[in-house]
Amino acid sequence: MALSHPIRSREPIPIDARAADHLRYIRETMESAAEFTAVPGWGGVAMGVTALAAAWLAARQNTPRAWLGVWLAEAFVAVAIAAPAAATKARRANSSLFSGPGRKFVLSFAPPIFVGGLLTFALFHLGAMAALPGVWLLLYGTAIVTGGAFSVRAVPIMGLCLMGLGGAALFAPTSWGNGFMAAGFGLVHIAFGLWIALRYGG
Repeated sequence: MALSHPIRSREPIPIDARAADHLRYIRETMESAAEFTAVPGWGGVAMGVTALAAAWLAARQNTPRAWLGVWLAEAFVAVAIAAPAAATKARRANSSLFSGPGRKFVLSFAPPIFVGGLLTFALFHLGAMAALPGVWLLLYGTAIVTGGAFSVRAVPIMGLCLMGLGGAALFAPTSWGNGFMAAGFGLVHIAFGLWIALRYGG
């Protein structure tokens, strides 16, 4: 007796489509497991040099507002150095700053920096400027540690050094603030920038 509904054969999936799916899965897996290696070593050295200049200039200001202005200007200079340096290093490695480990680095780095901006505004209006060097170093170090969890080993170690300096700065005499800033944002950046540049490709 003939079947009223003939069995339909399932059309085979093209081999190239399956291969594309496998390649996409492999690429996504590798991205999630990879390290973010676009941290700029030579850019870090340049940031350290400008921070030393900022510390020298800030120490010669006569008002808290002028002192703050010097360091805020230095923060913008540091971003202007770091962003293109990281983009250039990522491009040389045929990767993107905002995919895979790069995206994780940025998302982990950003919250402590945002908190640091809010605390800067609050402490300035409260007249508690003496706490800013310690707060800045602690939160920047925290951002480096959390972001560095997705990067090379030198990065979280650098963050821990900055946090140590920040913790010490909170309890040190107020007059030492620029010295701690020069040590953290200047010397630590230069030392670890050289380490990253020489060992991890610039």
